[in-house]
Amino acid sequence: MPIEIRELHIKLNVNQQGDTRPAAPSGGAGENGNEQKKQAIIAECVEQVLNILKKQKER
Repeated sequence: MPIEIRELHIKLNVNQQGDTRPAAPSGGAGENGNEQKKQAIIAECVEQVLNILKKQKER
């Protein structure tokens, strides 16, 4: 059964500080932290989508 998304709400906050932010350490630790944040966000999205599908299936 195909799923049709009729309405999508996206909310985000953007803080732009220009060139005043400090440079990332040369060890690449900043990239690792970003990658972990991305993975956490993706995992949360997947979990929410699965919960929605589960609720729709129960109906």
